Amino acid sequence: MASKQFFDRWVSESLAEKLQRPYVHLMFGARQTGKSTLLHNLLPPDTLRIDLSNPADRSRLLARPAEFAEMCLAVPAERKDQYVFVDEAQAVPAIFDSVQHLYDGDKARWRFVLCGSSARRLRRTGANMLPGRSFMHRLFPLILPEQPVPLPRISHAVSPLPMSWPNQEKTRQIFPAWDLEERLSYGALPGIVTSPENDRGELLKAYSVIYLEEEIRREALVKDWGAFVRFLQLAAMESGGILNFANIAPEAGVSQPTIKAYYQLLEDMFIGFRIPAYSRSSRKNLLSTPKFFFFDLGVRHAAAGLMPSRELAKANPGPLFEQWVGIELWKRIQYLGDGQLFYFRTRHGAEVDFIVERQKELTPIEVKWTTHPDLQDARHLLAFLAEHPGRAERGYIVCRCPRPLQLHEKVTALPWHCL
Repeated sequence: MASKQFFDRWVSESLAEKLQRPYVHLMFGARQTGKSTLLHNLLPPDTLRIDLSNPADRSRLLARPAEFAEMCLAVPAERKDQYVFVDEAQAVPAIFDSVQHLYDGDKARWRFVLCGSSARRLRRTGANMLPGRSFMHRLFPLILPEQPVPLPRISHAVSPLPMSWPNQEKTRQIFPAWDLEERLSYGALPGIVTSPENDRGELLKAYSVIYLEEEIRREALVKDWGAFVRFLQLAAMESGGILNFANIAPEAGVSQPTIKAYYQLLEDMFIGFRIPAYSRSSRKNLLSTPKFFFFDLGVRHAAAGLMPSRELAKANPGPLFEQWVGIELWKRIQYLGDGQLFYFRTRHGAEVDFIVERQKELTPIEVKWTTHPDLQDARHLLAFLAEHPGRAERGYIVCRCPRPLQLHEKVTALPWHCL
């Protein structure tokens, strides 16, 4: 079942190695991030494959969950390391109990791989997440190394959060190169990146309707559907900003606790994430409310009721550029499994867009739309560096300058494509 056109993903090699280990493997991520494609290409041809996005299969197993174990046990017992791949496994939570029963009965026989796009139903039903038996994996929209830029590589550029390919010598099938305008316009879902440009806007609008709306409606996760649709549009418009439940609640027509629950729903479905405020500072007047980001700019545009297009990105590129950098940094930290992303802001307006914390080191990052950064753009970085001696040694301005620039002994202006 290998795809005719398979593009390499940053996690492919490490995931292939981990899938050989004798545990249950759980992979989560939003719809259309490429989970099924990746797993279909990594798993052996004789894998037993069950797709619960198929309404017939889903209905049958919801009505009679025991059929899952019967399908597995029909595979000849002499086969060892038999892979069983269940796509959209959260649709039938009882499957997790069956997996535990089969796996505990014969660990040498089974290699279960369960894939899902929502943790909400599993949490709500108290599904068995197989503690002590499972590896957890995540997949996100494309990161910059997976989808290069149509520009020459600058070998001396140093990223504040490098993501080198695991095997530098290997020849790879890379996703089509995009310029910055395309990335701000259409996001980074694999299916959008590989589609013709004149189809991307409609595909993203369909994603918003079919997945963000119909999927939530089908799972009966929201009682007041009209209020949720209003909330979704407002949350998308406010993506990249500081969470303000009090402002959104009256506009959506529901209470603040309901708005909080709606935001949690977006996180459970991997549609959004929070970036907390950095609070471990000597300053006493820091903001503490997190920011909320949609996981993909193209989906953000569509959910906001906007048609994803280059014209949209050109209208106000600065805030979109800041979101793009934040999303890219967040995805990298999730893949690396080491570190955390913050933002920093005082009540008097001093702000650093992003703070990367890894191994007790802090790296402040400012995002500027400019092509000609100067030392004035670095003033908040320099203040942060001065306040955190020993932990913060270097800051970066990510911008549109064509080559890296040393603005100060501790501040480098970095082209966006060198991030």
